[in-house]
Amino acid sequence: SIFACFKSFHCSSGVFIKISIHLTVAVIIVFLVIGISCRDPAVDIVSDTLEIEMTSNVAKFFRKVVQKVLSIEQAEGAGARVRRSIGTRQLPDFDPFLMLDEFSVRKPAGFPDHPHRGFETVTYMTEGAFMHEDFTGRKGLIQPGDLQWMTAGRGIVHTEMPATDGDNRGLQLWVNLASKDKMVEPGYQELLDKDIPRTTVDGVTAKVIAGEAFGIKSPVYTRTPTMYIDFIMQPNSRLDQHVPAGYNAFVYTLSGAAKYGGTDAEAHYTLVLGPGDTLEVTTGDLPARFVLIGGQPLNEPVAKYGPFVMNTQSELMQAMQDYQTGRNGFENARKWKSTIGGIDDD
Repeated sequence: SIFACFKSFHCSSGVFIKISIHLTVAVIIVFLVIGISCRDPAVDIVSDTLEIEMTSNVAKFFRKVVQKVLSIEQAEGAGARVRRSIGTRQLPDFDPFLMLDEFSVRKPAGFPDHPHRGFETVTYMTEGAFMHEDFTGRKGLIQPGDLQWMTAGRGIVHTEMPATDGDNRGLQLWVNLASKDKMVEPGYQELLDKDIPRTTVDGVTAKVIAGEAFGIKSPVYTRTPTMYIDFIMQPNSRLDQHVPAGYNAFVYTLSGAAKYGGTDAEAHYTLVLGPGDTLEVTTGDLPARFVLIGGQPLNEPVAKYGPFVMNTQSELMQAMQDYQTGRNGFENARKWKSTIGGIDDD
């Protein structure tokens, strides 16, 4: 018997090892059964996936879509059109994210001179190009596939205007900064399309703007820990993408159709993801393009008004006063006028 074998030191080592393995497997099965019966209903655990991952001692907990919001086109800036994802009545913010716009701009519309304080703007072009200029004298051109990660910090005034005669399209994400980082000096991280890492696996192409996918990492430094990945999936393909369990995460769909975390969606939808550590996406007869964005929540109070985002109302009032009087980071604001965009009197 098993008891006799444990009691006796005369049992062979082979028998002991075999019994130990059987006991270990039995314990694992018991814990899996308990875990499945007690799991959070917002987390989808697929039994055959667990069986596959047991061989490598890994279990995936799949995120499900908990909110689906269609982004409606609206006016913004000076004659520009945007589809706002985060930053609407349905989804005012999603810590640490403050706003996501899918923009489409034709000359002479654009985003003329305007300030920022307390967060970062992430501009990613998908078509056409945008000119950029700020009150430090910095100028640049963001072309298709290029990235500009701008830390506004204590204050920046800049202009963003279309550079081509056709449609100029892209995404702009606003990422909040922790209170300790809100007054850092402004700065830029800029990557050309060719310098953003990407790879293709089983019909899925991942372009890693921030974070990691398929074993490749972005060189972008994120003060607020963030992942931002542009995926293109061919028809009849599948993606299982790791998302850190502590992150708030969402999908914004750009084109095509797919099933995201069990929910079907076409273009221009924001899909807020529930708890878990993996997003499953599958395509059918159509391809799909989308961005997966996630970040570590700051869990700090937010006081915001237009382009100023602080922690308290008094800090917010101070930010507006600093801009109006040209102090504490806005010293150049009152005398500066861009050469490409003019003054935003709004």
